[in-house]
This record gives sequence, C-alpha cells and structure tokens, in this order.
Amino acid sequence: MDIRTTPNPVIRWAGRRLHALNSRHPWDHNAHFHRWILRSLPSGAERVLDVGCGRGALVRALAGRVAHVDGIDPDPSMALAAAEQCRDLRGVTVRRRSLDEHAATLPSERSGGSYDALTMIASLHHMELEPALATARALLRPGGRLLVVTLTVPRTPVDLLWDIGNALTNPLIGVVKHPLPVRDPVPGPRIPVRDPAWSHGELRERAREVLPGAVLRRREGFRSTLSWRKPD
Repeated sequence: MDIRTTPNPVIRWAGRRLHALNSRHPWDHNAHFHRWILRSLPSGAERVLDVGCGRGALVRALAGRVAHVDGIDPDPSMALAAAEQCRDLRGVTVRRRSLDEHAATLPSERSGGSYDALTMIASLHHMELEPALATARALLRPGGRLLVVTLTVPRTPVDLLWDIGNALTNPLIGVVKHPLPVRDPVPGPRIPVRDPAWSHGELRERAREVLPGAVLRRREGFRSTLSWRKPD
C-alpha cells in the first residue's frame, strides 16, 4: 500500500492535513541533499556533470567547488531556467540534452571517462534504470563518483513503515527549515514530475548489477541515495 495514493478515507484525511502543514512550511527536498553531494565529491575533482539539472541550484553549488560544471536537462523550460541562474558563473555550461544525447557528444572519451563526478537529483526515475547507470559509469573517469538522490515506491512492509515515518517527519523538518508560514508561493517554471517505477530494494538489486559495490541508503524526504566509486 502506498500512503500517497491509498483510497482509505482516514489516511486520505490525514494526508490532506499533512499536505496543508507542508504547504505552510515548505522545504526543498532536493536542495536538502546538496551538502551530502558536496561532501561526497572526490578529492581534487575538476569536472562534474549534473544530469537533470532542473533550475540549476546544484550547478551553482558545484561551481563553488570545481573548475567546470556541465548541467543538462531535456526539458526546455528547465534548461532555460538553469542557464539564466548560472549565466554569471565561470566554468559552467548548461545545455538542453538528455543523458544519452550528451554522451553521444563525447565519443572519443567514453571509454576513459570525462567526469570526476556525475550527479543526479530526482532525475534517475525519469530514465530507463540500467541504461542510465551504464552510461553514467562510462562517463566517469577512474576513481570518479556517481551520486544519486532518487524517489522510490513502497512495495514491502519496511517500505511502508519508512514512508509513514517520512510523512510524519516531513512537516517537522519544514517547521525547522522554514519556521515562518508561507502565504504567497514564489512563481517559477514547473518542474516535470514522474512517479518512480522501483522500490528501494529493487533499485538496490538492479543497480548493483551495473555498479558492483554501490551503496544505497533510505533517506528523509521520501528519498533514497546511491553512491558508487568507479574502480581505478
């Protein structure tokens, strides 16, 4: 059972109440993981690719740490918003591209890799899992790091308990991060939304076929993280 889609009237009522509280004290679930990504960058990283860069917030954060950042997003409005956000930054390039389209522009480098790190925040579930992970693996240099923050769907009792815990803690985190109630949301381009197709356990099993040794963890904000280091 997915508490976000269940027809149970009691759970639906509780969900509406939690949604109202979340709306008054919103927090950016994706930006919340920027610090984790910045801490996890390989030492001496010089070039990073952010896949599904959205409005460009992570690209800006990465630009303060590495010499060159490429941000790509297949959605025209997102790529435009990211380009506007990052136009004052040196060493940053934003393009409207999918991961496959971007990889096709680097044919001579794919075997040896082009990037010291590759990041994906809430974008992996928009792609075919194994091909996307394989392409990311190919684009990384030896010793490079793949850092993923993704959504999952609950399929097991453990998944459901974790979802309930996230539903209850989500507004509490919002109050801490954004104590003043929001009355007028800030307008901006709508981020494309897609439901995830795999559970945490399914992601772990399928990812480790492509990325042996990948580390996956359940995280707050209905998210899971994946970290993998390409062998030297």
